[in-house]
Amino acid sequence: MASLDVVSRPVRRAQDDVADADLLARLRAGERDAVDGLYDRYARPAYALARRILLDDALAEDVVQEVFLSVWRNPAAFDAARASLSSWLLAMVHHKAVDAVRREEAHRRRRDRVEEDLTAGESAAVRDVGEEAEDRVEAQRVRTALRGLPPVQREALALAYYGGYTQREVAALTGVPLGTVKTRMLSGMRKLRATLSGDVLGDGTTR
Repeated sequence: MASLDVVSRPVRRAQDDVADADLLARLRAGERDAVDGLYDRYARPAYALARRILLDDALAEDVVQEVFLSVWRNPAAFDAARASLSSWLLAMVHHKAVDAVRREEAHRRRRDRVEEDLTAGESAAVRDVGEEAEDRVEAQRVRTALRGLPPVQREALALAYYGGYTQREVAALTGVPLGTVKTRMLSGMRKLRATLSGDVLGDGTTR
């Protein structure tokens, strides 16, 4: 079937009904060339209607092809008591064209959602990478600051915060009184806080 041009619906004449009846009889008899005759008679107005609804040449042609294929497969679906053949065909074209519009709209919405999800995912990934980088930088700053503490303070803090030990367990591990461990950790934390905030004097003392 050739590509179609947009044209107006032809004016029906009395003999058209006779020709339609003949085409339908041949279709129901399984004559292949009958559908070609039907196509020649009604493809142009069918395409014009589909094109007005879909605003797309390719989609309009797909709808027209689908309608005529449907007629070929089931010509008995036409009921002459309810409508003329042309009205029936154009009603099918209208129905299928509207369905095609809905499918295209649903496809567009799905595509937009996918694009939004991808964009959101990329943004989240960028944020995650940024946060991870910040965490690594902060961890490195803490390790550097720890190295600047007196050994006994560094040991107590490392056991508590990296080893996960309680102050009492740190005291047992280092063999010093619990009060001494608390003092070392408190002093070490103060120096760490001052170092990380950039509040350390040149001689290593805090302000």
